[in-house]
Amino acid sequence: MSVRKARLAAFIESVWNRGEAEAVTGYLAPAYTVYHDPGDPWEGRTLDPAAFTERLIQSRAPFPDQRFTALRMAEDEDAVIMTWTWEATHLGDFPGFPATGRTIRMSGATSYSFDAEDRLTGHWQIADRLGVFQQLQANRG
Repeated sequence: MSVRKARLAAFIESVWNRGEAEAVTGYLAPAYTVYHDPGDPWEGRTLDPAAFTERLIQSRAPFPDQRFTALRMAEDEDAVIMTWTWEATHLGDFPGFPATGRTIRMSGATSYSFDAEDRLTGHWQIADRLGVFQQLQANRG
């Protein structure tokens, strides 16, 4: 496994799966841009590590046991593309959707950009957020 693929796998496990906010600074460049991520409130913004940490905390709050599973990674000059599945229990309120305790699933693909020091500088993502919304709607009743 390449250095960048290994770093990305460690970032996903530590930061997103375990919620280790203190680990963010070890993986991110000073500026991280959310280039394309429809439905993400941070889409189009460039975040410093503190703002990224806030994004992490807010994103995990309704789904604290969330887990990304990498299905495949491919690499080019400055990016690693990862296809993935995501699963979480809806344990906290999500805008418009009180916690249900039910499992939510989604899939997607993300292209993560890196700098010359192998730090993450941003991502471009497509994800099945419509499917998440449909699951949240179905779980209301």
